[in-house]
Amino acid sequence: MMHAPITAADTARATPLSLAQACRGCRTGAPLRSAITMAFQPIVDIETGSVFAYEALVRGADGQSAGEVLSSIEPDMIYKFDQACRVKAIELAGALFAPDGDAKLSINFMPNAVYEPNACIRASLAAARRVGFDPGRLMFEFTENERMVDVVHVRHIIESYQARGFTTAIDDFGAGYAGLGLLADLRPDMLKLDMALIRGIDGSAARRTIVAGVVRMADELGIRCIAEGIETAAELRALREIGVRLCQGYLFARPAIEVLPAPALPSGTVTTAANR
Repeated sequence: MMHAPITAADTARATPLSLAQACRGCRTGAPLRSAITMAFQPIVDIETGSVFAYEALVRGADGQSAGEVLSSIEPDMIYKFDQACRVKAIELAGALFAPDGDAKLSINFMPNAVYEPNACIRASLAAARRVGFDPGRLMFEFTENERMVDVVHVRHIIESYQARGFTTAIDDFGAGYAGLGLLADLRPDMLKLDMALIRGIDGSAARRTIVAGVVRMADELGIRCIAEGIETAAELRALREIGVRLCQGYLFARPAIEVLPAPALPSGTVTTAANR
């Protein structure tokens, strides 16, 4: 995909802190209030039955939910928290992922937690080298819980990550502020269709029409779609008829802490030529 270049002036406007300040915030200061770990949930390719990626989801060391963990993070700790999550996910992936496999490690991040992408990725790359994890298997999902006011900065992050060979994705597409405007401005590699669009899609002509339109549009832009939050075989059948190939949800596996759960595929899910 072709992108308009990000200028030095654009980057300067998008990064209000000095690089030294931001990096110092990750290396020094008070430690996080509590230890974190990661749960993993598979994203399944229903044409082959293989795992396309495992998404890393933050948890407390004692099993606390992501919401509990996030609520304990002070605003001035957001840089350090983001780095800690990335590093922990990669360290666990180094121990759990097959070294000769091709499944990706998908890591969530908040754009305002990345000061300057080439500086903020250093700890992640160092962790990958340390545990022997191929950084080309990294996928970054970004989510924005509030209206994104600095699209230039986020576009700079995405272009920098794509240039390094990472896969990029908009999470929760179709919910909140993650909509068509962001897609036009940011042009990621992938879209994750929000579960609000997926829930009950088998019984909703409106949802099927909307999802089919998004999938068709994304395909024309060279962007792949992932349907998340799938809970029933009927939802899966509807998505397969629309042409969605990458799927995630409780139907396949629930997140498991420090384990890569094997997906359970309903009978007739795999649609390879040999099974047609």
